[in-house]
Amino acid sequence: IIFQVFFAALVAVAAARPDSRYAAPEPQTYRGRSEEIAILRDDRVHPSAAGEYSLDFETANGIQVSESGYGSGPDGAVETQGSVRFTHPDGESFELTYVADAAGGYQPESSALPVAPEFPHEIPQFVLDQIAKAAEED
Repeated sequence: IIFQVFFAALVAVAAARPDSRYAAPEPQTYRGRSEEIAILRDDRVHPSAAGEYSLDFETANGIQVSESGYGSGPDGAVETQGSVRFTHPDGESFELTYVADAAGGYQPESSALPVAPEFPHEIPQFVLDQIAKAAEED
């Protein structure tokens, strides 16, 4: 019986040993592509004491990013404007411009952004009156 226990333990250890042929899986890439994309332009101005900075870069596959900012907001808050351009894999162009400031927060503009549908009906006058009354009370 001792031999059988010893033999069973030996088989269990042999079966549990790691397979030396195991290799870690390849990292996932976008659509199976893993080539490196060259950076054609990378111009940066690091933030100054006033918060002024800029960033412009472009890659060989057509991605373009441009951003700049300055501490012109309330209490020296940095206000920013910029743009992003690239081409989707299906060939469709994408462009986004934006401003981020104290007056309106982040304000992106792009034809790719969804647009809310128009309100389906007019707001009744009694509702508008109630809104005006509430505004006066504040």
